[in-house]
Amino acid sequence: MPLSQATPGIVGPFAGLDVPWLLRMRAESRRDHPFLIWAPFEAPARSWSYGEFHERVGALSAGLVKRGVKPGEYVLIHLDNCIEAMLAWFACVELGAIAVTTNTRSAAAEMEYFAGHCGAVAAITQPAYAELISANCRGLRWIAVTSHDAGNTPAQGAARGDSFAQLFADSADRPRRAADPFAPCSVQYTSGTTSRPKAVLWTHANALWGAKINAAHQDLHAGDVHQTYLPLFHTNALAYSMLATLWVGASCVIQPRFSASRFWGAALDHHCTWTSTIPFCMKALLEHEIPKNHKFRLWGTAVSEPPPFAAFGIKMIGWWGMTETITHGIVGEVDQPNTPMSIGRAAPEYQIRIVEDDGTPTGVGGTGDLLIKGIPGLSLFSEYLHNEKATRESFDEHGYFITGDRVTLLENGFIRFGDRTKDMLKVGGENVAASEIEQVIAVVPGVREAAVVAKRHPMLDEVPVVFIIPQAGVKDAPADLHDTVMAACRTSLANFKVPREIHFVDDMPRSTLEKVAKAELRKMLG
Repeated sequence: MPLSQATPGIVGPFAGLDVPWLLRMRAESRRDHPFLIWAPFEAPARSWSYGEFHERVGALSAGLVKRGVKPGEYVLIHLDNCIEAMLAWFACVELGAIAVTTNTRSAAAEMEYFAGHCGAVAAITQPAYAELISANCRGLRWIAVTSHDAGNTPAQGAARGDSFAQLFADSADRPRRAADPFAPCSVQYTSGTTSRPKAVLWTHANALWGAKINAAHQDLHAGDVHQTYLPLFHTNALAYSMLATLWVGASCVIQPRFSASRFWGAALDHHCTWTSTIPFCMKALLEHEIPKNHKFRLWGTAVSEPPPFAAFGIKMIGWWGMTETITHGIVGEVDQPNTPMSIGRAAPEYQIRIVEDDGTPTGVGGTGDLLIKGIPGLSLFSEYLHNEKATRESFDEHGYFITGDRVTLLENGFIRFGDRTKDMLKVGGENVAASEIEQVIAVVPGVREAAVVAKRHPMLDEVPVVFIIPQAGVKDAPADLHDTVMAACRTSLANFKVPREIHFVDDMPRSTLEKVAKAELRKMLG
């Protein structure tokens, strides 16, 4: 049952509130305090106070209304990290539109699908992606383009679209509407186990939940400065970093992307105390000198206290979460020791189950399927947009969300990540469905069957590798089949989904029902 139709008399934690309320409240209570600090690589940093940022959001929201954007309509935000990405996100949700943040590494076919699937009416992008959006998102009424590419001067040539700067109107005309915490707020497309990414829909209550609970889990306070370089179109940076910062009235330093050579400089310049990171970034940072005068007190990452990164001398809490959970369903302890390499304990805001294939509980030391129970529209996503079947099938008969991940239960309630659903890969922090790659390759002339598996990678965690049975066997396969397959992948897939290796085989190991035994393929990779 949708929360907006819940039992009368039950008061939720965000009754009468929405995202615009949170920003407005902070603009009143912390008006002159820095909220977002944009730190591009090729220009001086620029700070927006809570009051100034709120004013600019109002002006952009009023401008979007003048451009015809209505409540309930979908707007693509296809931007690398920049201040415009945050202005656009808040302006959309203020007027009641749904902000659709898309991965800027997406290929043309993916963007065509995203825009068509959600029915986007407009797009806000940057010069580097303007042609991609213009050529593939044909149902848009208009496209607005920023003046720079994540702080860099754009390449020569006129961008396809209107100027982002011309969208702004008078903030006095900012739209006013009744707060509904269960109104749609934003959409993120996330790879699933099917060939098409699913659109995870958040309500305003979801966003507020992410803001409040992330801040609590991370022990964030008004004096903290959160360094953010992971992509803001994903839940990690959007909710763990930016929204959590907003909830407590702290400051958030936004960098265009991760850069090992620029990390410590920004951290020292802005006295950063917190960051959310991934092993890829930490491995790269080990190659640089660690300054003794940094102000970091906590880092959040994939696992607690990973021994390889003890050299940083910073307490690291592990966590596990998904776009569908908005925050961490499992999280490390801030004020207590954690079991090294664990992802923490079950967060008190959720119910966690670890079960065998037959549904029986997994014992200590065992590895089982991870299930999580929350409240849809509040502590769990509202739905998969335009996909009632996928939404329904993502929950078991007891109302637990089926995560598709497997974890190991340790002593004292700690949990360690076990392995992923067989067909999911983790490429440099990005979730990739093997079936999505397989379906692209399967239609290439000369390919009889394709199976994609993960290969371990020292920096990216995993990369996709494909095994192919050619139509006429390996000996008679077209000489250019390798190049044809790679060309098809580069055309239809984001670059991180493109296979790193192709192995041609005459047959594949099989399990029951003639399914490819992917575990055996992984063994063949060594």
